[in-house]
Amino acid sequence: MIDVRTRAEWTFVGLPDLSSLGGRLVLAEWLSFPDNQTDPAFVDKLSGALDEAKVDKGTPLYFLCRSGVRSAFAAAAMSAAGFAPCFNVAGGFEGERDALGHRGHLNGWKAAGLPWSQS
Repeated sequence: MIDVRTRAEWTFVGLPDLSSLGGRLVLAEWLSFPDNQTDPAFVDKLSGALDEAKVDKGTPLYFLCRSGVRSAFAAAAMSAAGFAPCFNVAGGFEGERDALGHRGHLNGWKAAGLPWSQS
């Protein structure tokens, strides 16, 4: 799984915990914080990290962000770079905002009760 949120989100909101599934979490910022600019080297950086981890281009990759928007762009970029299949995790880590404007209650990783941790 590739978490494309920002360092601030990883630190203050939490991370998926894939340990019970035997999965591996790769952290790769799609946008930089605080300027919210797409990292022009995203594909090259992530390709290098996956290569170092001995992940071949045919291994399924699952992309996650806060709500599923940034991760969809990241999955498309990696698909265009020859990685396939690439999946977007619908709802992301925190999901959509509820009636009070809060995330993490309606849908997404946390609301589904999937394992996660916070530092």
